[in-house]
Amino acid sequence: MPTTRLIYPRGRRGSTRLSRTLRAVWRDTSALWREFGPSILLFALVVIGGGWLYGELHVLAGNPRIPFNDLPYYVLRMMVLEPPTEDVPAEPYLILFWYLMPLVGLLIVGRGAADFVRLFFNRGERRSAWEEAVASTYRNHVIVLGVGHVGLRVIRALTHMGVEVVGIEQKTKAEVGDELGKLDVPLIIGDGRSEEVLDKAGVKHAQSLIACTASDQTNLEVIMRARDMNAALRIVARVWDDRFARQIKTFFNVQAVHSASDLAAPVFAGAAVGVEITQTLQVHSVDYSMIRLTVTPGSFLSSGTVGELQKQYDLDIVLQGRDGNVEVQPENTNRVLAGDTLVIFARHDRILEITERNRPKPG
Repeated sequence: MPTTRLIYPRGRRGSTRLSRTLRAVWRDTSALWREFGPSILLFALVVIGGGWLYGELHVLAGNPRIPFNDLPYYVLRMMVLEPPTEDVPAEPYLILFWYLMPLVGLLIVGRGAADFVRLFFNRGERRSAWEEAVASTYRNHVIVLGVGHVGLRVIRALTHMGVEVVGIEQKTKAEVGDELGKLDVPLIIGDGRSEEVLDKAGVKHAQSLIACTASDQTNLEVIMRARDMNAALRIVARVWDDRFARQIKTFFNVQAVHSASDLAAPVFAGAAVGVEITQTLQVHSVDYSMIRLTVTPGSFLSSGTVGELQKQYDLDIVLQGRDGNVEVQPENTNRVLAGDTLVIFARHDRILEITERNRPKPG
C-alpha cells in the first residue's frame, strides 16, 4: 500500500541557519562562562589584587616599590611554588604571603580543572547543553514530545515539509540521536512534564506541540503544562482511549486528538476490501474522506464519464490511472473503465457507499 507525504517547499534557509548557529554559539559560550566564569574572575582578582597587596606590603617592609605590571607575575610565581626572589623576606606578613599564595592557587585552579575534567569526560552533558542552546534560538517551531517509533516518523515528516522541529525525550538511543543530528533537530533530554524542560524546548515561542508518547497520562500532563505556558499553542495529541480522546479535545482546547484505533480502523477496513481510505476530515461538522480504488468489472463507476459520475453521485475524481498513465484532475469527458485506478474525494458516508457498490458481486 503506498504511503502519503505532504512536502512543503523549503526555500532559502542558509542565512537563517547561519544566524541561528551564531546565536547558539553565543548562548553556549554564555553557558560555559556561567560554568567557569566565577573561577576565572576569582583567579584574576587574586593575581591582580594580590599583586597590588604584595607590592604595598613590600614597600611597607622598607623595600623599593615594584612596578605594578610586574606584580601579577610575582603572584603567579608564588602560586607555582617558585619564589619571586632568592632571599626569604624577614617580615612575617611577607612570609605568610609566600606560603598562602600556593594554597590559594591550588584551590582556584583545582576547582576549574575539576569542572573541565567533568565536562570533558561527560560528553553527553556538553552535547545536551549545545542542543539546548540551539533550541533556544528557534521560533514558530513544532515540539515533538516522545521520540519513539511514532515520534521519529512524525519528525521525519515535519522536516521533509521544511518545518523546524525540537524533540523532547527522557532517554534515547544513540542511533536515534544520530538520526536527529542528520535532520538538524535538537533533542532536549528530560521529562516533558517539567516546566523547565518545556521552556528549554521553547514552548513559549512554538507554534505547535505534538504529544505522542505511549502514555495517555503523560500526554495529558504535558498538555496541561504546555497550555498554561502558552495559551496560543496549537496542540496535537496521540491517545489510546477513544473516550479519553474526546474529553481531551473538549476540556483542554486541543486542536487535534488522534487515538490509535481511530487511525488504524480505516486502514484495516480498507485493506480488507482492497481499497485505501484516508483518515476522515471534518469540515463544518461534515465528515469527508478520500479513497483509492480499482474499478471492478460491472461497477456503477464504469458506466459513464468523469463529469457524469461527479455530478450524479456528488463526488470529486481527483486522479485517474490507466495502463501506467496517471492524470491528475482528469477531464470531464474521460470515460471510466473497469481496471482504472481512481482517487475519489467525497463525504464519508458517500465513500462507504462507493466502496460497497464497487465490490465485485459474488458468483
